[in-house]
Amino acid sequence: MKLFTTTIFILLFGVLASFSQHAISGKIVDEQNTPLPFANIVLYEIGSKENPKGTVSDDKGEYKLENISSGKYKIEISMLGFETQIIKEFNLNTNKIFNFTLKEESQTLNEIVIKSKRPVIKQTAEKLIVDLEKSEMTNTNLQDVMRKIPGVLVTNNGISIAGNRGVRILINGKTTEYMDVETLLRDFPADNISKIEVVEQPGAEYEASGSGAIINIILKKNVRLGTHGSTNVWVGKDQGFEYGTGFSIASYKNKLNWQISANHSKPTWREDLFLRRTVADTIYDQTTIEPYSPVNNTISGNVDYYINDKNSIGIGGRFRSRTSIRTVDNITNIIKPTSIELLLTNNAYDRDRTNFNINPYYEYKSETNRLLIDFNYVDFKNNSTNTLFETAQSTESFQDRKYNQDGTYNIKTYRLDYTKTFSDNLKVSAGTRYANVTTDNDLQSFTHDDVNNFQFDEDLSSQFLIDENIFAIYSKINATAGKWSFSGGLRYENSNTDGTSIFINDGEQIVEVKKRPIKKVFPSTSVSRKLTEVLGASLSYSYRIQRPSYNTLNSFETYLDPYSAGEGNPNLTPSYTNNYQFNLTYEGQPFFTIGYSKTDDVIFDLITQDNTTAQIRQQEVNVENNANWNFRLFAPLSFTKGLEGYTGIIVTNTDYQSSTFGVDLNKWNLIWFVQASYQLPWDINFELSANYGTGALEGQIDVDWLAGLDFSFGKKFLDDKLKVNLGFNKMLNRGFVGNIDYGNGVAAIESNESRQNIQLRMVYSFGSKFGKKKSKRNLNRDEENRINDSN
Repeated sequence: MKLFTTTIFILLFGVLASFSQHAISGKIVDEQNTPLPFANIVLYEIGSKENPKGTVSDDKGEYKLENISSGKYKIEISMLGFETQIIKEFNLNTNKIFNFTLKEESQTLNEIVIKSKRPVIKQTAEKLIVDLEKSEMTNTNLQDVMRKIPGVLVTNNGISIAGNRGVRILINGKTTEYMDVETLLRDFPADNISKIEVVEQPGAEYEASGSGAIINIILKKNVRLGTHGSTNVWVGKDQGFEYGTGFSIASYKNKLNWQISANHSKPTWREDLFLRRTVADTIYDQTTIEPYSPVNNTISGNVDYYINDKNSIGIGGRFRSRTSIRTVDNITNIIKPTSIELLLTNNAYDRDRTNFNINPYYEYKSETNRLLIDFNYVDFKNNSTNTLFETAQSTESFQDRKYNQDGTYNIKTYRLDYTKTFSDNLKVSAGTRYANVTTDNDLQSFTHDDVNNFQFDEDLSSQFLIDENIFAIYSKINATAGKWSFSGGLRYENSNTDGTSIFINDGEQIVEVKKRPIKKVFPSTSVSRKLTEVLGASLSYSYRIQRPSYNTLNSFETYLDPYSAGEGNPNLTPSYTNNYQFNLTYEGQPFFTIGYSKTDDVIFDLITQDNTTAQIRQQEVNVENNANWNFRLFAPLSFTKGLEGYTGIIVTNTDYQSSTFGVDLNKWNLIWFVQASYQLPWDINFELSANYGTGALEGQIDVDWLAGLDFSFGKKFLDDKLKVNLGFNKMLNRGFVGNIDYGNGVAAIESNESRQNIQLRMVYSFGSKFGKKKSKRNLNRDEENRINDSN
């Protein structure tokens, strides 16, 4: 009888409970009665501390919230580009229907909208996040944006963070290593950028490759209702006249979202190298003048289809080409005790590179779950001809040489990522990745004969093949408790790399195969705590691997000038780095940082001199020990109205030690920098980026003091649709001036670029003004990072 009574009670309780559960539904439209998909609906229970319930409208503008208990609630409807609507309080005792008509946001003449000219910056334990969505900048290209990031120095020698130039740039997770960095910084439009993440301690979700920071540029994919786009054009003067133009257009209608863009540019610059060294009683005074004027073309596009509010599929693709034809002047004065000889040669380069990429994906995303399945295919070709020949004015004889080098790279990457959000305080991620890489580099060498014809030299020719497979699996947890936050992850990678060298020795074909299996676990973790209302602290650690770039593993030898050559190293092995970092933040902004890294078998650019032949060889080798310390102090610039920016100092210590190669290098240096913008009369925005350093240790080169100065003026016209920017770059750019210690001699070196670059850039935006946001997919392009070719 007691069991029967209990059963009846449970059934009655269930029936009564079902009557107390209700639903809220409705439809959301605009003022033209057009359904608005992907509007955000958030339901708050008044007086409750539980997390609110939420959903988004479907493609018909309809929504539904179910299984809601009786009580007092308020509901909020929001969508980018529309005014938010709120029902402040209502009683829910039965099912209810709420329909909403959203009005487009508008600004009257009397409204004052305050937005920062600088990006919104936030420092976390793992990365520095630079949000450009909430700023109104007059910048037109990526280079200007990068100069706004505290501690990131942009010079003609590349990008450095805390004195480390081993920085990888990703665009939505895609590598840019096979692009010229200077052209990328100059051509990439700032209007397309949503956020920039400077990741110094990559978590388990990132590939373990790399020794320096990752700069991940997240593009805007806030596809607006209707169609919108922009067009840009720029002209300038550097080594010669330079120009570029491009356009982008995007559209969102119903479930379909598409974007397409195209760019064409022909920048110019010059790289100068001056080297003075002594071999026995002879001085070799070498000068290399290398002008650049490549032609770059890029076409990219993507299509996304929203099956419903949780499922989407899409495909993206891009094609890039770069043609570079240039002639390098080499001047070598050979100063002997009793005579001076002059060797004049030219290097004629003809280089053609193309890259094709296609990337289909599937994504499922709800409030608590996210699943991404991604495939990426890359086909990269790099074909070049280098002819080194003596000129008529030369008094020293030289045998002309020619090198034809064709390289192909095929990369297939498969990836699956899953994230489960249990609450605002707990999130767990896991995923796997598989990559297959095949490369084929074929070098054909030719020497000049007595009748002025190039003859094939099979003894100096070779072919190098790589077949590599990398499997990875990872897991990660993010948790918060009160003032504490924790992140920890493990990544396991199993890679097998087979390198095959094919060459001729004494008329016989030789095939050598080197196998390199690697199985490693890469941990990463970070912990942070809010110390006061404004002060926070964090400590982070990561363990990483630096794999050699594919083209450094071959044994090819190519001459840069008659006395200098680069040579590959098939015995090069990966290096492993332990990274530690401590951050202090003030109001979420970077304030003080201490970083330390210890690398075993670091990949080092070794330069040696043969005192018998007076030849210089440059080759990457593994140096046993490398340690780096860095101390950074930042301060905002806001002491007067209209001024925004950062200043700071960076102190670094770099140490290389190797008994195998006789390397013993250690150097402390200090860099001061300032990055600032100031509002001038007539709404003209003035921006300045400057730095001064006491020196640096760039591999084997001990660099003396260095400095840089860039500034620009920007203004908006035509209701902010037209941005005009006049930039003055490399106004004070000393470059590298220092010396190289070969072990058996010391050389004085100066490496510099052309100076005083002036550019006028204009960007005109058109189309609809409002839009919806779409999540970003961080695509995996780690293997492409190792296609290292910057010419």
